[in-house]
Amino acid sequence: MALRVGEAMGFEPVELKRLELGALFHDIGKIGIPTSILLKPGPLSPEERATIEMHPELGERILEPIERLAEVRTIVRSCHERWDGAGYPDRKAGDQIPLEARIILVCDAFHAMTTDRPYRKRLSCEEACRRLREGAGTQFDPNVIDVFLGLPLKAPLSHGSFASSARP
Repeated sequence: MALRVGEAMGFEPVELKRLELGALFHDIGKIGIPTSILLKPGPLSPEERATIEMHPELGERILEPIERLAEVRTIVRSCHERWDGAGYPDRKAGDQIPLEARIILVCDAFHAMTTDRPYRKRLSCEEACRRLREGAGTQFDPNVIDVFLGLPLKAPLSHGSFASSARP
């Protein structure tokens, strides 16, 4: 999905490759987070939330020794930053956040909302799109939301493939 957004935004091949790698590695830091937190069926405690919010920094550190991924590290670190500056780990806002990370955030949020999670059932594609639109300008870059919602969307099925779905 991130590549489709990048293409629609006019990314060049080298930019698309960076976006692809950022999308693939964006949550690699979660390997350093206890499974009991990642799979917890209920709300996280403040301590658990603080632990999970460390994963972008852990991801950056995991990729640190790989010089060819230097540009990808900043994307991985920034994938949970919010347009309004209320994200983590650095509280970056707006254009301070790499565009690739802003794209990945929107695509990751859509995927998270449209798949079953230990703490809730998946939402419909229509409801997920409504929530994305609602978060434009606060959580999400409004321009990325416009491009994302302008594409034909596919909601993930429970077994990992995707089914076509009309967007609202």
